Amino acid sequence: MNKYKLFFMLALTVYYSGCTTNDRDKVQETTARDSRDFTESVFTSGIEGPAVDRDGILYVVNYSQEGTIGSVRPDGIVSLFIKLPAGSTGNGLRFDREGNLYVADYTGHNVLQIDMKQRKARVFAHEENMNQPNDVAIMDNDILFASDPNWKDSTGRIWRIDTDGSVILLEDHMGTTNGIEVSPDNKRLYVNESVQRKVWVYDLSAGGDISNKRLFHEFNDFGMDGMRCDEKGNLYITRHGKGTVAMLSPDGKLLREYRLKGKKPSNIAFGGKEGKTCFITLQDRKLIESFEADYPGRSWRMWQGD
Repeated sequence: MNKYKLFFMLALTVYYSGCTTNDRDKVQETTARDSRDFTESVFTSGIEGPAVDRDGILYVVNYSQEGTIGSVRPDGIVSLFIKLPAGSTGNGLRFDREGNLYVADYTGHNVLQIDMKQRKARVFAHEENMNQPNDVAIMDNDILFASDPNWKDSTGRIWRIDTDGSVILLEDHMGTTNGIEVSPDNKRLYVNESVQRKVWVYDLSAGGDISNKRLFHEFNDFGMDGMRCDEKGNLYITRHGKGTVAMLSPDGKLLREYRLKGKKPSNIAFGGKEGKTCFITLQDRKLIESFEADYPGRSWRMWQGD
C-alpha cells in the first residue's frame, strides 16, 4: 500500500475510534455470523484488488510480497499467478468483457493489462502526471476510470482511460479520491473521498463523460476505501478502521453494515456460485474474509450475460 495512504488511514482509525455512538450512523448491523475467513494470512498489508473472473477464480494483489498477483480458488487455496514488471505495484483490479485483467499500478503511474492465458503484463496506459492510480472501475463497453489520490496533500483526481489506452483527466482539485464504481445501467459513476468521508455521484454518458456532480452520501466517522455495486444498484463500501462494509441504496440511504472480523478492509468483489459472495481484503489481517449478500454483484452478472 502507498505509504501516504497507509499513514492517513491509520490516523483516521486512531481519531475516529474515539467517536461516541451519537456521532455515528445508526443502522442495522450484520455481525460475525456472516463473515468468515476465506484464505489464510498469506498476503502483505498491501492486500488489494480484488476481482473475480468468468470461471470464479479470485485475483488479489500483493500475495506473499509486493508487486505480485495471487489467484484464489473457490476453496480458498492461494497461489502465485504473476509477478508484475520491475517497479510496478498493483492496487485495484478489473476484468473487461474479453477476460483481460487491468491493474492500477500506482508506483509506475500505469494501468497494466494482463493476458490471462500467457500470463504476461503490458503497459496499457501511462500518465506521468498521475499521483498513482489507486482504484479502477469499468463500463460494459470497457471504458475505464481511475481514482488518483494525493495522500500527502489530501487531494485527488479522476481519470478516464479509453479503449485505445488514451488517458483523459475528468476532474481535478477533489478530496482524496479512492473507491470508484459504475452503476449496473452504466449511467452513474460513484467516487468516494476517504479523508473527507464523502461519496459523490455523477451522471455518466455512453462515451464516459461525467456531469451533474452531487453528494450521494456522507459518513460521520472513519474512512472509506473500495466500492462495488450489486445488480440492483446498491453500493457496497469498505469502511477502513471501522471494520464494516456499508450498503447504500441507489438513492444514497444507508441500509445496513456488515460487520467484519478485521478493522481495515481495503476493497470488495462479488463472486461465488450465485454471485452473492462478497470477498473483502483485510489489511490488518493480511487475508480475505467473505460474507453472503442478498443480491449478485454487477460484474458477476455481466459475466452471466456474456
